[in-house]
Amino acid sequence: MKKLYATMTRRQLEDAVAKAKRYPHRHLHRGDIIMDPAVFDNPDRETNLVISPFALLDCTGSIHIGPWCNIGPRTRIYTHDTIHLGKEPLSLIEEQMGVAWQDKHIGADVWIHDGATVLYQVTHIPDGVVVGAGSILTKNPKAYEIWAGCPAHKIGERTDMDRQAMQKAVNARQYRLKDEL
Repeated sequence: MKKLYATMTRRQLEDAVAKAKRYPHRHLHRGDIIMDPAVFDNPDRETNLVISPFALLDCTGSIHIGPWCNIGPRTRIYTHDTIHLGKEPLSLIEEQMGVAWQDKHIGADVWIHDGATVLYQVTHIPDGVVVGAGSILTKNPKAYEIWAGCPAHKIGERTDMDRQAMQKAVNARQYRLKDEL
C-alpha cells in the first residue's frame, strides 16, 4: 500500500508554482519564488511544501518560502502596492512613478488558508503562523500566532502539546457542530 503524504511531489510543486506565479509589474521589477533548501531535504518525500496552483503569488518582489508551509487555494500574496499619495489619478501616478514593492519572507510551518490575502505591508510571516480562511493580513504577526478576520487580528497561539492531549482535543466536542435538538 502506497503511503499518502500531505505534501507535493517536486513535479506537482513546480507545476503549481508556475500556475500561481504572477508578474503584474515585470516592467518595473521581476521577483521570484525562492524556496528554502530544506523544502527538498526529506528522507521519505520529495518536498514538504504545498502551494495551491489556484493561489496568486505576486512576484513584483520575491517571496521567500520556508519548509512545511501550506499556501491554500485562492490565497493572494502581494509584494507590491499602488502609490496612494496626492490627488492626481492613481493610474497617472503609477505610469510616472511605478509602484511600491518589497520582498516577503514566509517562515517554516506557515499555513495560509483558502482565500486569505496577505497585503504588501506584511514583510515577514514568522515560523508557525496560521492565517485563517478569507482573512486579510495587514500586519506582521509573531511566531506561532493564529490570525483571522478582516482585517486579520490575533485570535490565538499554537502551543506545545503532547500527542495524547492533542488526540483528546481533537475528539472534544469543541471541534464539532452541536447536534440538532
